[in-house]
Amino acid sequence: MIRVLVADDQHLVRMGLRMLFEQVPDIEVLDEAENGAEAVRLAERLLPDVVLMDLRMPVMDGVTATRRIMAACPAARVVALTTFDDDEHLYPALTAGARGFLVKDTPPGELVDAVRRAAHGEAPFSRDALDRLVGQAVDARTGASSGIRAEEPLTPAITPREREVLGMIGNGLSNKEIADRLHVGVTTVKTHVANLMAKTGRDNRVRLAVHAVATGTAEGRPPSATLQGRASKDHA
Repeated sequence: MIRVLVADDQHLVRMGLRMLFEQVPDIEVLDEAENGAEAVRLAERLLPDVVLMDLRMPVMDGVTATRRIMAACPAARVVALTTFDDDEHLYPALTAGARGFLVKDTPPGELVDAVRRAAHGEAPFSRDALDRLVGQAVDARTGASSGIRAEEPLTPAITPREREVLGMIGNGLSNKEIADRLHVGVTTVKTHVANLMAKTGRDNRVRLAVHAVATGTAEGRPPSATLQGRASKDHA
């Protein structure tokens, strides 16, 4: 059973998420929090597997709550729920420890799948949220602090197969979906992901995805416009 804590200041959102998961046999909503401080208290007491975290809440915002939950409950997986007004909070949420980013209008089936993926160690994200996160990560960087350099080339040590995997990560594919496309086992994909983290210096899947989009490695997606603009300035 996947144990979930829902944190959102809107009652209708919390109620809707609870009703959704009540129809899913392998997911249990432990409790609901209407602000970040309450989310921290409940997480410390209930030790959820996954926390669905609104980023803008009263008393304590979702970024601060994420940081405190990760310090107290490092095994929890925080998945940020975002809106178009949350751009300034996306990169801070990533640095605070969020391991997934979903827009609030994510279809119910995709949301359920995202919770399952998060519980199994993956980093689910909406494509739109990732695109906005790339811009925030590049804008927020100071030196190597964001993990992205505008002029940074793809690490030469990455093999062609690892590059394929990185591109698929940047498009939001799960380990199973990547394995199916490449006709390999999920364990093999996990090995590629671990190698990519080691070679690129990215310590989690979301950062790998940001790197894939920012460098144009993701299939069918050019390098981030923000990244290109920064690169032009750096080389001016």
